[in-house]
Parts: sequence; structure tokens; C-alpha cells
Amino acid sequence: MSDYINTEPMQEIFVFETSQLIEQLEQIILYSEKKNGLESQINEIFRIMHTIKGSSAMMCFNNISLLAHSVEDVFFHLRENKPPQVDYMYLTDIMLKVIDFIGSEVVKIKNKEESYKDPSNIIHLLTNFLSDLKTSRTGEEINRSAHEAGEPDNNPGIHNYAYKAVITFEEDCEMESMRAFAVIHTLQQVAYGISHLPEEILDKDSCNKEIRAKGLTVRFCCRLPESEVRQFLEETMFLRELTIECEPVHADRESSEETEICLPGMEEDSTGKNSGEPAEADKLVNLSKQNFISVNIQKMNKLMDVVGELVISESMVTQNPELKGLELEGFKKAARHLKKITGELQDIVMSMRMVPLSTTFQKMNRIVRDMSKKLEKDIVFEITGEETEVDKNIIEHISDPLIHLIRNAIDHGIETREERILAGKGEIGKITLEAKNSGGDVWIILKDDGRGLDKEGIIRKAIENNILQRPASDMTDKEIYSIILLPGFSTKEEVTEFSGRGVGMDVVQKNIDKVGGTVQIDSNPGTGTTFSIKIPLTLAIMDGMTVRVGPATYTIPTVSIRESLKIRQNDVICDPDKNEMIMIRGQCYPILRLHRIFNVKAGTGKLEEGILILVESENESVCVFVDSLIGEQQVVVKALPQYIKQVQGISGCTLLGDGSISLIIDIASLINSKR
Repeated sequence: MSDYINTEPMQEIFVFETSQLIEQLEQIILYSEKKNGLESQINEIFRIMHTIKGSSAMMCFNNISLLAHSVEDVFFHLRENKPPQVDYMYLTDIMLKVIDFIGSEVVKIKNKEESYKDPSNIIHLLTNFLSDLKTSRTGEEINRSAHEAGEPDNNPGIHNYAYKAVITFEEDCEMESMRAFAVIHTLQQVAYGISHLPEEILDKDSCNKEIRAKGLTVRFCCRLPESEVRQFLEETMFLRELTIECEPVHADRESSEETEICLPGMEEDSTGKNSGEPAEADKLVNLSKQNFISVNIQKMNKLMDVVGELVISESMVTQNPELKGLELEGFKKAARHLKKITGELQDIVMSMRMVPLSTTFQKMNRIVRDMSKKLEKDIVFEITGEETEVDKNIIEHISDPLIHLIRNAIDHGIETREERILAGKGEIGKITLEAKNSGGDVWIILKDDGRGLDKEGIIRKAIENNILQRPASDMTDKEIYSIILLPGFSTKEEVTEFSGRGVGMDVVQKNIDKVGGTVQIDSNPGTGTTFSIKIPLTLAIMDGMTVRVGPATYTIPTVSIRESLKIRQNDVICDPDKNEMIMIRGQCYPILRLHRIFNVKAGTGKLEEGILILVESENESVCVFVDSLIGEQQVVVKALPQYIKQVQGISGCTLLGDGSISLIIDIASLINSKR
């Protein structure tokens, strides 16, 4: 097969599908550990490892295949013999080692690195575990378990079964021939006398079309009963429909003609679990059953860019200066229809890039589990709002910040059992991770009920390190707490495996800054700490107010604008340093003149001739002075060249309908510079 099948796309499929299975497996194991142990998920874990074993063997990744085979042996014994006493906690620890090993190897394969790490240590643990299981039971117990498991020992005349299976793949799954080859290769592990239609499975359009139209028909013999064959074949990725016909083959028959007998459908569902299991477990199991196709993210980004150019072109046509003063009813009607279609296309492309936070949030379960065990702290971890969706490109930047925040909450925030008892708290600590929508932004909130931040300790350490920008008496609590996000800052004297708050916490600030987000910190001594991260839904498109300052145009994000107003010169007051300020409804706000900040020629220097725009970020507000408002519109955000990024207060640029470039103002950066 290697002579005519290109293994590159097969390797991409292997990486994608194995990554999905490993994520699903980790969630199942962590959920089971919290609830009722691995016993209720033995069938599902066995099927996942069986799939990984087959696909890795087909791709000649023997270290993964050998490890998966050892895991499969353990869970096959658990499934068939049902031993009464099993140390599922120890087995959970081993399985997490297996997940880490396979996950790291898949990353190497994805990055085209050598994948030959030796799994013998983990295999040794699994072998010893299986040996202990087998020697701890009598032969009578094993036979009784086998009988209860439904093995066909009540009819010794039946040695084999003849099967005919028709497998239909989901529409648009692509590369049907390669998927058919994977099915046949996997069947060879448990069956013999295999024949199939099409007879030659080639990586050609004609073969793909035939399988797409008629499905893959496979005839084979094996010792497994129909229930196990069905479970075996249902592991096939992108499976749409499976039909199986079975005929028992008796040992005293010299030959057997293939007789097509349709047996009744099984009462057990496709997941192999009874209806009494928790609904949450069903969700984890069904993660791989969704109807989806894999699309390269670079293609999605390119599509987003093309749609962005389309939006800009539509604005350039409808806002063309040559059309001013012309009454063109037909053109206006067509332009409205074009705008509607363009908007719908833009919304569809945006929705395709939106993914739920669930996968990122669920990964944090493992971190909490491992750290709480190592630090011997009892912690309850709760997740809410994981169905909240954000842009795929943003999700990639928030995983590391969440990991750092959770690690520090466990290590430095949550007290030990003894400390919590002395403080009058419950013995078990609690960490909550929440996501929710708020307008055009998403809030990710991490709370712990630990000891809280030491404000005086932070100030003392900041003075020692000479990083305090102004007297602590002039700073709010939030400003003091935000010092822990500065590079290298830490109040912890002793460096540990997990470090204290501050070590690596600048990663949080840097990554959130990259996506145009903000971080707020609230803390109460003895009560706990709350980190609130605000991120935009998407980085690609935003609503903005375009303003003019002299010959230049700028765009201010609409979400940052509270109001715009005209004032008189005598409404302005100045502080001792000659900084201009204005009182609005009893609140005093500083005035920032954009032409001074960005060093451009002002259209007017008189405040009464221009417009003040009250903007807000991180609960702080300033008034921005501009010459005039051009209008509000949805703009496509473009990245800036590296040398322009050095200008504080600018986060990107956009192309306006008349073809001119408008710089997008970073309000948070402006406020920080003023501060």
C-alpha cells in the first residue's frame, strides 16, 4: 500500500483523531475519578485504546501501539472477568501517565520530530497491574465472570462467526479510501478471511466516489460475537451508518456458504452503557460522535481575510465620493442588498471560527488534580459557562494564563487543611472558573477561597525592587494588586516546584495584552482572590467610531466609548501641573489631546470647537479631544508592522471606505500612559 498511498494526509488524520481521543480519554478518567471510579467507563476506555492501537500500528508508530496494546489488555481483563477488587485510584494514575506519553508523542509527530521514546516503564506498570489482577482471583471466579459477561460458552459447537459488514462514512469526511484501508487493517487484528468491495482500495477519486456512493462492504470471519464486532467497528471515525449480518459457523461443518441473515438490532446503545449512568459522562463519551470536518486553520484565516477585503470593497463602492449628490434609487437598493449579503457572509465565517471554551477549561481539571495531590490539599474545582464561544485565535492565547493563575491559586492561595481549620474555614478549598458574555467581550473569572493577597507585602517588595511607579498612598487596591503581574515580581521568599504568585505571572499580562484583553484583580485577606480577564470575542472585526484629528483619522472601539459631548472653554479646569480636566456630573476626568499624543498637526486647538469623547477601560475614564466625528462603522482589524507597534496607544489599523488608513486606538494603553 505504501507504493501508491501518500502517508502525509494519513499522518495528519492520525494526529487529529488521536488528539481528539486523548482529550476525550483524559476527561473521562478525571470525571470518573471524581464520581464513581473507572469501573463505569471500562468499555469506553477499552474502545478508545483499541482505536489508538490500531491506527498507530497502521502508521508504524510502534511505541504508541505497544503501550496502547498493554492498556487494552488490562481493560479487556476488567471487562471480561470483572474482578471484585481493583485499585482504580492506582490505575487512574497509570492511565494519566499513558495519556501524557501518547500526547507528547503525538505533538512530536505533528511537529515532524522523531517519535521513538521508550514506553517500557509504563508498560511494566501495566503488566504488573494485570498480573496482580489475574493472580488475585480463582479459576472458578473467572469462569463465573465470563459466563456473566455473556461469552458463548453455553454452545461449544460454535467456534467462529461469518460476518458481512457495510460501513458508510459521513458526507464530506474526505479521503474515504484511506479510512477504508484503516478499517481493514484494524480488522486484521481480530479476523481472517477478509474480503472487501471495492476490491482494490486506492488513493484515487474513483475509489473515493465508489465508497462514498455504496459504502465499504467487508466479509470476514472471527471468534468474536456480534455485539463485540459491532462495538469494534463503531469505533471508526466519521462513521455514519453500520449494518452487520452474522451467521454462526459450527465446528463440525467442513465448509460454510455465506448466508445473509439479518439479526435484530441490539438493545444496548452504541456507547455500550446502560441508561442509568450520569448525563455528564454521556457528554464526555459523545464528544467524538459530533458531525464535523477538519479544516486547516490557515485556510480559515485566509477566508476571514478575503471576507474582510470584501467588507472593505463594499464600503468603498457604496461610500464612493463620486456618488455624492446623485439620486440613484436602483443603486441604493442594490447596495442595501449587497450590504445584507456581505453581513450574513461575515457572520457565518465568524461563527465558523468560534469555538467553545470547554476544551480549554476541561484541561484545567488535570492541573488541579495533580497539584492538589502533590501539595496534599483538598480542593473542589468547579467550572461554569464552558459553552461560551470565542475566536479560535484567542483561545490559543488564554490557555497559558489560566494555567499560571490556577497553579498559583493552588500553591499560594489555598491554605493547607490545618491552616483552614485554624482560620475557621471548611477543610476543603474551592476554586471556580467561570466564563460569560458581556456585549462584545467575554469575561473569564477565576476565584479561590484562599488566604488572599498580602497588600502590604506587595508594596514592600515593590519598593525593594524599585518598581513602584508612584506613592502607594495614591494607588487603589486594584492597582497595588496588579503589581504582581510585573515581570519577575514575587512575594514568596522560597522558590518551589510550582513557584509563588508573581513568578511567571507576567505571562498572564503579556498573553492577554496580545489579544487586546485586560486583567483585573480583587482580593480580601483571609477570604480569597478573584482574577477577572476581559477578552474580545474576536480580533478580526470590531465596531468603531472613526474620528478626525487634523489630517489624520483614528478609530476608537465602540465598546470603550461612554459618551461624546461639546463643552465650553470655561468648563475646563487645570491642576497644579497644568493638566487639563473637566467635571462631568460631579466626576472629574483628565483631558487627553490626541494631536499631542501622536504628534500630528491639530485642526483646532480650541476645546469648544472640537469634540470630547468620554472613554473607559478597567473602570478608569478619560476624555479624548478630537476635531470631529466621522461616523460609526464595523471595521476589519489589520496587524501593524513591527516598527509601528512600538507606538504606545495604537493597537492596529483598518482600511476605510474611501481607501484611507485609520489607526485603531488602544484605550487601555492611553489610560496607562496618562496614569
